[in-house]
Amino acid sequence: MSWIRQLSAFVRFPWAQKMMYAEAYALLAWGRVLKALPFAKVAPSLGSYMKETPEVELGRQELLTIRQVSKAVHGMSRYTWWESQCLVKAIAAMKMLERRGLSSTLYLGSGRDEQGRLAAHAWLRCGSYIVTGREGHEKYTVVGIFGNGAAADREAGLMTRQSG
Repeated sequence: MSWIRQLSAFVRFPWAQKMMYAEAYALLAWGRVLKALPFAKVAPSLGSYMKETPEVELGRQELLTIRQVSKAVHGMSRYTWWESQCLVKAIAAMKMLERRGLSSTLYLGSGRDEQGRLAAHAWLRCGSYIVTGREGHEKYTVVGIFGNGAAADREAGLMTRQSG
């Protein structure tokens, strides 16, 4: 599809969808900025370390919102002039879901690629739905988890009070 057709299709989107796509583009940029920073500085903004949000069944409206966020992030990632791979997409989607009051968990994994080289991957889960990074995530060993939302925050607060 030519860029003129793509722009024409975008112009015909409802206002709310245009705003969601613009938000996705901006948060993909923010995710790319965060990726360029030392991870120790970025980690606190990703949520509670090693705390997962519940893997619950989602309501119809929640699932619709999650799918819209996923589609916006994946769609806009093809049009960024910067690299928008798995971690950048996961951060953008996490922040979009957070703005909509939905908890999520960002997973960082490591493994080996087809040539045996070390490879990394990031994916985001909301409820029982993999929002970003679904492709091949099961081939990676989880090395980091960041839970974002009320459930993860409550658990992290409880752990802090118990250890303090």
